[in-house]
Amino acid sequence: MKKIQTQGVHHITMIGADRQTSIDFWEGVMGMPFIFEQPNLDVPAESHLYFDPGDGRLITVFTNENRKPDASRNPEDIGNLHHLAFSVSRATYTQIVKRLDERGISHTGFVDRGFMDSIYFRDPLGQLIECACYKFEPPSGHDACAGLIRSAQAARRPRRPSHRG
Repeated sequence: MKKIQTQGVHHITMIGADRQTSIDFWEGVMGMPFIFEQPNLDVPAESHLYFDPGDGRLITVFTNENRKPDASRNPEDIGNLHHLAFSVSRATYTQIVKRLDERGISHTGFVDRGFMDSIYFRDPLGQLIECACYKFEPPSGHDACAGLIRSAQAARRPRRPSHRG
């Protein structure tokens, strides 16, 4: 085997502060059901919380009651995570600004990314979060990623002059 063939993201694990901060944000703000808790099998003093982002994958958080939330912006250096992006429906996207405002969470407002619309904000631990909504609905049997790749490839092809007779 020359390559490791992935089949998608299994889960993403973040280092959290206390348990309630994670539950309040991931379930309370992001709407991801809190589905499971177990000890962190590598660090018994920590808990490992599991949240369902809605696509069959998991967001998990290591928590420790001795850690306090620090909302300072996370470092954006080489090797660090820049942001987590979550797909939302158009209906949800149009409501995010109001919901964040009601909670006093600062955000970018609506950002036009060309092929998609986005809103950015930070979690209670300083991690940049994006909620993204495609501007198009992929045809049945296709995913948005494949359509985006085809569009990018078409844009890179050299244009031939048109010949009109």
